Amino acid sequence: CGITATPPHREIQKTALGADETVTWEHVEDVLSLVKKLQLEGVIVAAVEQVENSVSLLSFEPVKNQKYAFVFGNEVFGVNQTVVEQTDFCLEIPQYGTKHSLNISVTAGVVAWDFVSKILKNRNNF
Repeated sequence: CGITATPPHREIQKTALGADETVTWEHVEDVLSLVKKLQLEGVIVAAVEQVENSVSLLSFEPVKNQKYAFVFGNEVFGVNQTVVEQTDFCLEIPQYGTKHSLNISVTAGVVAWDFVSKILKNRNNF
């Protein structure tokens, strides 16, 4: 959900260093429809957003053999409210101090690293 360039794009190719050729991706116009489709396929969809009753990244534990999709929003406007309402839960990165905002690339990196590290830590259980 946001303003994102799609490959092939000169700036993406410059910063991706070839990863844009090895990572499977798909562009969709209607995020809400994609969320519903994924849920019908058994994927748990989480919006990464600061909302009431969100789950802290610190307490989130992936379930064995469960597929997940994470929805990241626009840096200014976040995830669209209709998408937030459709997701299975909201995941929030705890932040301290006066500012409660992270750059989207940082947010995606933190969530991806946390998710993979928890799976690897418990890989005998997965």
